[in-house]
Amino acid sequence: MSAAEPISPMDTRGPIPAALKRFIWDIQSMVELAESEREILLIGRDLMARLICSADVLPATFSVAPPGAGRQFQIYSDGMERFCVVSTILAGGAALSIAQPAAWEIMGVLAGAIDRGALDGASGGRLLRPGSVETLGSKSGDALRLSNALDDRLSVSIHVYGGEIGRLSRRPLAPDGTTAPPLGYANGENAPPYDIFSIQTDIRD
Repeated sequence: MSAAEPISPMDTRGPIPAALKRFIWDIQSMVELAESEREILLIGRDLMARLICSADVLPATFSVAPPGAGRQFQIYSDGMERFCVVSTILAGGAALSIAQPAAWEIMGVLAGAIDRGALDGASGGRLLRPGSVETLGSKSGDALRLSNALDDRLSVSIHVYGGEIGRLSRRPLAPDGTTAPPLGYANGENAPPYDIFSIQTDIRD
């Protein structure tokens, strides 16, 4: 396998956590081998459930948000843009309202409590706590609202999307339903996403 990705002295990520490395490796293999989207969502649900039961799976640099705000960080960038791994960080009481692109999604809650529902409230919200996993098919394309149900602490979730959402029409929504400019990642220059070289190192079960 390829040598480990060199870590810059200015890199704030640190080495990729072992559980996260295994998860991304398994997701990549699943995307390559699965015969249908349904199979991806079924297998991916189990992989996500296993990941969020592990401790210390998310580097601190991908786990921050200023007071009253929500941020998304790209954790892993697939060179072929078949999928991406993203964290959503919601400060106490914060929310993100997003026009979801037509891409499948696997979401797992790592910390806090997140209310997830359609922006128009037609389908009602679901309160998701640590260990909860949700999947969404690519035909949905709903406008979603992710809200931190807690006022005094961060809520954190990890998502796998079936495409590079940074290049898809993924936009934050204002309360009146109008779209803002595309929702970018909060990664700084010193915290790029991990890539194939990060996971092509020895993996031990």
